[in-house]
Amino acid sequence: MSALEWYAHKSLGDGIFWIQERFYESGNRANIWLVRGSEQDVVIDTGLGLRSLPEYLYSSGLLQDGGAKEDAGRRPLLAVATHVHFDHSGGLYQFDQVAVHRAEAEALARGDNFETVTWLSDSEVVRAPSPGWRARQFRVPAVQPTLILQDGDVINLGDRQLTVMHMPGHSRGSICLHDKDRKVLFSGDVVYDGSLIDWLPYSRISDYVGTCERLIELVDSGLVEKVLPGHFNTFGAERLFRLASNYISKAGICHKVSTFAMRSLASLALRVTNSRTSP
Repeated sequence: MSALEWYAHKSLGDGIFWIQERFYESGNRANIWLVRGSEQDVVIDTGLGLRSLPEYLYSSGLLQDGGAKEDAGRRPLLAVATHVHFDHSGGLYQFDQVAVHRAEAEALARGDNFETVTWLSDSEVVRAPSPGWRARQFRVPAVQPTLILQDGDVINLGDRQLTVMHMPGHSRGSICLHDKDRKVLFSGDVVYDGSLIDWLPYSRISDYVGTCERLIELVDSGLVEKVLPGHFNTFGAERLFRLASNYISKAGICHKVSTFAMRSLASLALRVTNSRTSP
């Protein structure tokens, strides 16, 4: 299957494109965002990486300015992982320039498929990307980041800047990217319009509460009008406030006890799954 078949996209305007993997039918299917700038383009998250995302970006014309020749005016292309979970980081190895938060840089560099929580089934991939492909063969490849991020860093695209916000809780290195001028938040799995997951290895409820408090501050300060999340549909400031507030309100002792049990089971399952060798 070609990259042009595997991926699909739509434009949200203002140099932002929403890309998805068409034949990965799962709640884990991550949103991939392309943000174009005057001096640099950024891909936020890369999906599973079962077909070449850079090939798709070039072949579909997403990285080509109108009227420009194929190789003319190509800007640097940076792939940023909002975190290293497999559904977001599987395609990072396809890019020359890769950025990740420092808390997860080592896990990515050694290809730690426990921390990437690699968990993929054949039933979720409804068309095999290549003949004989099987989910049990899938692993997130080791990638040496070229840019280590921390809270407050600014990724300069020329005519727009993305500010890094370290927002742990879902994972220890989760980040949001905030376009302050346009009041757009690329939130990864920090927040999306669904049940927030805090029971994976390296999830931490206390960190998540602090993160949600920062999200509420963004809304209260009028700094976010649109959220482009790691999963599902986009939403606005009112929904962001409600999602963050709801998480804080439920993060009591009962939630912590049940989450501990779920994390223990998830960790055991992931260790068993990722100890298997591919045939």
